[in-house]
Amino acid sequence: MLASSLSGKVIITAAVTGAVHTPTMSPYLPITPEQIADEAVKSAEAGAAIVHIHVRDPSNGKPTSDLELFRRVLAEIKRRSDVVVNTTTGGGFGMTAQERLAVVPEFRPEMASFNMGSMNFGLYPYLSKAREWKFAWEEPYIRATKDYIFKNTFADMEIFCRTMREHGTKPELECYDVSHIYNAARLLSEGTLEGPVHMQFVLGITGGIGSSMEDLLMMKQTADRLLGADRYTWSVAAAGRHQFGSCLAAAGLGGHTRVGLEDNLYMSKGVYARTNAEQVSKIRTMVQETTGREAASPDEVRTALGLKGIGAVGF
Repeated sequence: MLASSLSGKVIITAAVTGAVHTPTMSPYLPITPEQIADEAVKSAEAGAAIVHIHVRDPSNGKPTSDLELFRRVLAEIKRRSDVVVNTTTGGGFGMTAQERLAVVPEFRPEMASFNMGSMNFGLYPYLSKAREWKFAWEEPYIRATKDYIFKNTFADMEIFCRTMREHGTKPELECYDVSHIYNAARLLSEGTLEGPVHMQFVLGITGGIGSSMEDLLMMKQTADRLLGADRYTWSVAAAGRHQFGSCLAAAGLGGHTRVGLEDNLYMSKGVYARTNAEQVSKIRTMVQETTGREAASPDEVRTALGLKGIGAVGF
């Protein structure tokens, strides 16, 4: 069943901490397992049906693949909420594919992100603003992305697909450029991926496609042509100041939305978002007032995307 069956509903995802921003960039970025879980639960209460989870070293906020930290976050979310949990397999810069993927066999989440190709992924433009860094790791972490390739080869993708299939985890296909949609189409034609798929267009990352309306339409039209409009569902995540406008455009085109401090630290120009829930509430209101679409519930999303259910996860 496709998410068109939601009939007037929009899926809101909250990406609560990510691996892009660093503690110096916002005093409100959740870092500890308790903060990340609490932000996820409050985002669900505000209307998010899905929460996208990374973890960080609680001592300094550095992104990590530590499974015990994931365990603490995921168990606390499940204890307090029925929200759909979507774990990262993108991880953070410098992690191996094996480190990034380990969360899937360990916890068997209902959903996990699945990056659809290798790319340059640059955070170095953040260095143009002078900062006094809170932690020694931050500046080198950002600087290193000028000479960094986010590696997702076809061999990697086959392993990720097989692992998610074995554990009943629905992949969310992260497409940062048009070529990634072609990669998805190839994996579908080879039988590596099973349809219908859920795809996320990630806009505005340095090294990927831009965030103009023309860019969004190109992604959508390419996916329609290669996959068939009735064979996939889609969402938009957009970097920084482009977040709310791109998400509203997606909702107007029949797609779905992702907000959260992973993608954007602000509510408006110069005004920090203090919580992820603030961003969820804002996009929920914008979409409802502009398009009439209401926020889908977690169980509506489970039905529409064919998820296995919260009772079948491993946390």
